[in-house]
Amino acid sequence: MFYDELPPIRMTTRQTHIDRFFHSRIGGSAMNPRTQLMTRRQALSTGACGFGALALAGLASTRTAFAANPLAARTPLLRPRAKRVIFIFMQGGPSHVDTFDYKPDLQRHDGQMLGFDDARTIAKTRRFGTEQRVMKSPWTFRQHGQCGHWVSELFPEMARHVDDLCFLHGMKTEGVAHGPATLFLHCGATSQVRPSIGSWITYGLGSENENLPGFVTISPSSGNGGARNYGTAFLPPFFQGTALGKAGLSADPITVRNLVNPLRTRTEQRRQFELLQRLNAEQLTQHPGDKELEAVIGSYELAWRMQTHAPDVLDLKHESASTLALYGVNEPETDAFGRQCLLARRMCESGVRYVQVTYGDNTANPAWDQHSNLPKHAEHARAVDKPVAGLLADLKQRGLLEDTLLWWGGEFGRTPYAQDNGTGRDHNPGGFTVWLAGGGVKPGFCHGETDELGHLAVRDKVHMHDLHATILHLLGLDHERLTYRFDGRDFRLTDVHGNIVRPILSDGQSGV
Repeated sequence: MFYDELPPIRMTTRQTHIDRFFHSRIGGSAMNPRTQLMTRRQALSTGACGFGALALAGLASTRTAFAANPLAARTPLLRPRAKRVIFIFMQGGPSHVDTFDYKPDLQRHDGQMLGFDDARTIAKTRRFGTEQRVMKSPWTFRQHGQCGHWVSELFPEMARHVDDLCFLHGMKTEGVAHGPATLFLHCGATSQVRPSIGSWITYGLGSENENLPGFVTISPSSGNGGARNYGTAFLPPFFQGTALGKAGLSADPITVRNLVNPLRTRTEQRRQFELLQRLNAEQLTQHPGDKELEAVIGSYELAWRMQTHAPDVLDLKHESASTLALYGVNEPETDAFGRQCLLARRMCESGVRYVQVTYGDNTANPAWDQHSNLPKHAEHARAVDKPVAGLLADLKQRGLLEDTLLWWGGEFGRTPYAQDNGTGRDHNPGGFTVWLAGGGVKPGFCHGETDELGHLAVRDKVHMHDLHATILHLLGLDHERLTYRFDGRDFRLTDVHGNIVRPILSDGQSGV
């Protein structure tokens, strides 16, 4: 277990060692004729035990602090390059071959019937080698930045930042439908109830700010796993994600309900809280070791502290007009998602360890899921392009991008062929693109490749388990040691899989 109780250790107290030392130096031989004066080596050896006791006391106090506040910040085992993560989730699976993975062969083979083998078509047709009509991208691509990366005209604002981005073009994942693939993206499993990556990270590192949650999800979707995508499963409930808002709604009401109590003065509220604490303490004496009760009590205490600190974090009125414009706030197409991204920056700046921003909705076919209407990608691109680019620029100008890992992507990609010979693309878990920025990854860098049509990952493949392992590594966590024992088994985010994608690590980290 990553955080386990200290085993019982038999050790004499520091005072006992001190007493023995002085007794041996002054009158020790009178107390015991066989006792001799201590040599320098013996004195140093004995003194070291005292230092060991001091170290044990410090470690024990850390354990005590963890028990009192499980979200207290903890030192990672490895050298971290990132302190926090912002995950920008593109719900529904944007098409990589229409955004960041340029495939000129799609143009050359447009309209041709070619054979494709993938999990999606096999699951639907029960046949291998089905013929599908290749469909070119309706958007043009151009090279950008010093790195010369190709980006489609869908993302003109993000294209300005390609020299800050690290593209993973050989991604692959599990699950051919939205539900399983979304759960796998967040929890590393398609069906079993497992903790989400945000919960694992806060379990391993705690929060940088004791007055705010360690894990916040902004506008999450209630579909395709719903709360399981930010849940703790069998981890202690302290590490549950705090949801703000709901997917598909305007960003204006994104706040914590009942955060401010206009009916009571601060003094009256404190008296109420102190009474509640006494009642909770009595409950704990009657139900010792009840983790759910402890989590509820912890949530009350966090809520009390949030009443003072969270309103300022959630209030965007103090942002300058230029900052609001950078994110596209108050512009019709970008206002909602712009507010979400700006709020993510404020959360990150205030010490929230893991922030997820979801662009999606609560319909059966979420956001980027264009099975029969690929041109609708343009509408979604206009909604997210400027806010995401604004977030990148804002983090960079504030010096936050250096130790913040920004992660953009969906649960899978889309096929290079037209679904059912129509005007949209089907799901594609076998090959797609995500990008990372900041937090220890190489800027202006590409890793991996799909085949000539963008169908399947063929070179430097990165499984979702590998991506999870790499994110944990950048935060200073060892994905093989970040475990939790449940039902007689040690569980971890990457299960029994996962390899760190070392070629994308900056500053010579590939050998770390």
